[in-house]
Amino acid sequence: MTHHAKIQINTAESGPVISKHIFGHFAEHLGRCIYDGLWVGPESPVPNVRGWRSDLVEALRAIKIPNLRWPGGCFADDYFWRDGIGPTEQRPRRVNAHWGGVLDDNAVGTHEFLDLCEQLECEPYIAANVGSGSPREMREWVEYVNAAAGTLADERAANGRKEPWKVTLWGVGNENWGCGGHMRPDYYADEYRRYATYVQDHPDATVQRMACGPNEDDYSWTEVMMRQCAAPLYGFQPMDGLSLHYYTLPGGWDNKAPARPFDQAGWNEVMALGWRMDELVIKHSAIMDRHDPDKKVALVVDEWGAWYREEKGTHPRFLFQQQTVRDAVLAAINLNIFIDHCERLRFANLAQVVNVLQAIALTEPAGGRLVLTPTWDVFALYAVHQEAMRLPITIETAQLAHVEKSFPQVSATASLAENGQINVTLANTDSVHEVEISMALQGATSKTVQARVIASPELTACNTFDQPRTITTTDLAGVTLSGDQVTLTLSAASVVSLNLS
Repeated sequence: MTHHAKIQINTAESGPVISKHIFGHFAEHLGRCIYDGLWVGPESPVPNVRGWRSDLVEALRAIKIPNLRWPGGCFADDYFWRDGIGPTEQRPRRVNAHWGGVLDDNAVGTHEFLDLCEQLECEPYIAANVGSGSPREMREWVEYVNAAAGTLADERAANGRKEPWKVTLWGVGNENWGCGGHMRPDYYADEYRRYATYVQDHPDATVQRMACGPNEDDYSWTEVMMRQCAAPLYGFQPMDGLSLHYYTLPGGWDNKAPARPFDQAGWNEVMALGWRMDELVIKHSAIMDRHDPDKKVALVVDEWGAWYREEKGTHPRFLFQQQTVRDAVLAAINLNIFIDHCERLRFANLAQVVNVLQAIALTEPAGGRLVLTPTWDVFALYAVHQEAMRLPITIETAQLAHVEKSFPQVSATASLAENGQINVTLANTDSVHEVEISMALQGATSKTVQARVIASPELTACNTFDQPRTITTTDLAGVTLSGDQVTLTLSAASVVSLNLS
């Protein structure tokens, strides 16, 4: 059975710019994300540049990674930045209490991470310690990184970096309602104002302060933070962004479902939970709009993605999981939602880069082979939306359901690039039925179309080290373009991109 959907895109009406930072990523000291993932060390036989794995750096550069969040996560509020500077052999070892109790030798610290960001040509997004730290620690970390002169700049130079890095994106704590101190919103708001006061700007490094925001649907947290921290204080804007964390978690925290196998109900549960992101963004944004109608404070979804039960035979606190085409469709849904709300939602970070949760890549232990996941392919297709102008889009599509949760069969978004190219990305959330799409491009007449698709005949198939491109992006046949009309068929469980010029 074939379903039908109609899409209208107004190419003549100007829209907001889609911030590139919506397509950010996250690297925490967790499991094999940093060590034995991104970092193999300068003496490794795995090709690397100053310790950072070259093939993974290349994969991230290929999807135009705009920013990278570090060092956590829960790890951030138990991290003392001074442990990660100076001669490597003199750095203290510490127990990673949050993630498996393993020893972290601090081989990766501030200098190493910022070197990685320079290799990636992306902006660093550093999460500072509020839960167990102090305002002075954060102030000095910012000064160490950004100051052009002074004692801390001299110390930085002695450690091998004369010029400041000029890092502008700073998180003031992480999940302070939970692992970051189990704070109440009013208490954290006061702490946030105190920290924000001492985080100073430096020449050519105007800090953007990202506050810890709510967990999922904790709307009272958003209300308190916007009421107490959104308005300017004595001439400076204390809060530039408010974070939101939401994971697609089939089965719930106490009974996580595996990444595979799954049945149709398991597919639909992930789709329904993924679409819940739209509801959360709408409701939190409405609270922010009341206090900040000019949208000066960004909504920052700096942790999102699928969270399944860890793979059999792996450390239960390392959060290593495989991926299928279901995760590609989930990633597309989330990115379409972010773009749809890009006036307010201007930063987001997928959790996490490699070997943890919904990663874009997996590596074998001990510096073995690397495989890209279907989520990497989604980010590759969606890179064309970065800094493009969002186009108004309307969709008439069937509604699907899981238990009492309904969700649209087709998710889509469109943008206009600076070179005049129209880019459309679509996802079919139905694992059974294909969808015939009739699309009208109002105000434009395109002559050529390039169509690409991510799909898999076997829903539970995955990319492995022996078969690394079982699921990948291929050309999509059967797309017709006539004037301002486009027709195509979305196969079941697929992600499609159209590039029209």
